[in-house]
Amino acid sequence: MIQALQLILALSFLVVIHELGHFTFAKIFHVRVEKFYMFFNPKFSIFRAKKFDGKWHFKFFAKNVTEDDEWAQHPENTEWGIGWIPFGGYCAIAGMVDETHSSEEMEKTPPQDWEFRSKNVWQRFCIIIGGILVNFVAALVIFGALLFRYGTDSLPLRNVDSGLYFSELMQGEGFEQHDKILTVNGQEPEDISDVTQWIIIEGKRDVVVLRGSDTVCLEMSEDLGTRYLAVQNEFDRQEREKVRNDKSYNKRSYVLMTEYIPYIVDSVMPEQAAYYAGIQRGDSVVAVNGIETPCQVEVINELVKHPCDSVTIDFYRNGERLQTRMFLGDQAKMGTFVKTKYHLFPIEHKSYTFWESVPAGIKYGWDLLVVYVKQFRLVFTKEGAQSVGGFGAIGNMFPNFWNWYAFWHMTAFLSLILAFMNFLPIPALDGGYILFLLVEAVTRRKPSDKFLEKANEFGFWILILLLVFANGNDILKYFFM
Repeated sequence: MIQALQLILALSFLVVIHELGHFTFAKIFHVRVEKFYMFFNPKFSIFRAKKFDGKWHFKFFAKNVTEDDEWAQHPENTEWGIGWIPFGGYCAIAGMVDETHSSEEMEKTPPQDWEFRSKNVWQRFCIIIGGILVNFVAALVIFGALLFRYGTDSLPLRNVDSGLYFSELMQGEGFEQHDKILTVNGQEPEDISDVTQWIIIEGKRDVVVLRGSDTVCLEMSEDLGTRYLAVQNEFDRQEREKVRNDKSYNKRSYVLMTEYIPYIVDSVMPEQAAYYAGIQRGDSVVAVNGIETPCQVEVINELVKHPCDSVTIDFYRNGERLQTRMFLGDQAKMGTFVKTKYHLFPIEHKSYTFWESVPAGIKYGWDLLVVYVKQFRLVFTKEGAQSVGGFGAIGNMFPNFWNWYAFWHMTAFLSLILAFMNFLPIPALDGGYILFLLVEAVTRRKPSDKFLEKANEFGFWILILLLVFANGNDILKYFFM
């Protein structure tokens, strides 16, 4: 429920500022904006407001304006409202062929000075790109504000003395546990996210690791990115199956590689398995049922095999290796909080002044957008298409608890995605209008309103199919895969 609320709030905010971008440029060029709505409002609206006769008028849960309505007699003023379908929103600009105006309507009257169609190419271009521009700038502003407020905490790989833990997929590429990654294609990674980005998303192949006192050169497979998606999709399928069988089961995330962190207990939850087994703060778990588990991931992977079962736990306490037995519940968890990498390794914190946060926020947002665009290539593979998700997948990207930093960071990321997706040259999106405007600027011939209407209809159905595909993936994954 909390994730759904965060998703609705984030998308509502982003849609409103996107449409405000169109609205602002329309007003700059003296183009009328007939309606500005958050959410869609077929037949009736939850809330409507409009200023005329020198004062504001309001209506709640009212039918939409008709031609003989008093509100319709003042087309020079914008009607503001909230629709009842909590998805998207729109800004109805006078004289623009879109979902609010048909070409037949345009043919009834000659172009007016206050209409979109009467403006020159560069003015119409500004009005169209306004929404994209606002989403992009908003993301950079939010990132800058987060850097100013919270700063950054990072764990450089050079500070991880124990090296890295690698999944079976990465071990198949030649990595061994405790390897320390020195360079990727000759470039030294700052942290583990750099490594994942370079070898999975960007497809860089030459990796140099420090193994003990030896330097080893590894060459990644060309299809590592798609195989990673395939493994992750299968892992997610198995986790969903566990959730269907046990609604209380907490899904895990697939770990490609991570810092090699020992399982050191930071605190014990009362009346849980570890509590009854005598586990104490500071104990270091090193084996489960006789299988050596020197790091957190391995402990978790072994425990998850034994739901509703009794297991033997080996652990160190004050330098002495001890053993105990405990009964795990249906979630196969001990009931402990463990020391994280932030407790065990030197973390580097960086604070930003206001003026430092501005360029830092711009760089952070731009780098994030570049990474997103680069990984977009994986969508066009079989494995990538299977991983595409709709609103359910996006909602799951928010934490299942309220955290202002996580909320605004995710909102800024979605703002970048919204800006990028709207820039795609698909009719019905802003990018489609931009494409036609560029063609008009080059050829000096304006496409007919009828052509734009048909193009928008075609683009609309493409978008509907994409939405059905993405959200259909969510439904299939949840109920059948």
